Amino acid sequence: MTDQPTRFAGVLLVDRRGWLLLQERDEHPVIDPECWGLPGGHVEEGEAYGPAARRELAEETGVRLADGDLRRWRTFAVAHPSFGTGEMDVYVAAVDLTDADITCGEGRRIVFVDPAEVPTLPLTGSARDILPAFLASDLYRTMCP
Repeated sequence: MTDQPTRFAGVLLVDRRGWLLLQERDEHPVIDPECWGLPGGHVEEGEAYGPAARRELAEETGVRLADGDLRRWRTFAVAHPSFGTGEMDVYVAAVDLTDADITCGEGRRIVFVDPAEVPTLPLTGSARDILPAFLASDLYRTMCP
């Protein structure tokens, strides 16, 4: 473990129904296997959060968004025994996409999920904090039909 916090970028895409794009992790990751969370991942050395969010989204879903399409929403503190403490910048965008537009590049699947189902899912540690906060936010309400 290092004294420097590990940096992560996460992405929340909201479709026309107000559903959220979430990733179901498989059994292989060290961090939160078999849980649901946001597409995203580590910010590389020397990389800024915004470009990292776009890169991770493209790697994990095949979705490529322009610089101005993703909006930085909030920073969350995250912690896990494998990396210590860290922070995740969360970026959001309203999109006109469906599950058919998504390529699962990592995990079991990446699909748009009805927000009513979120409380029933086994969530990653970070998603347990981020998703309820986002769903209760004014920003999310502006993105819903």
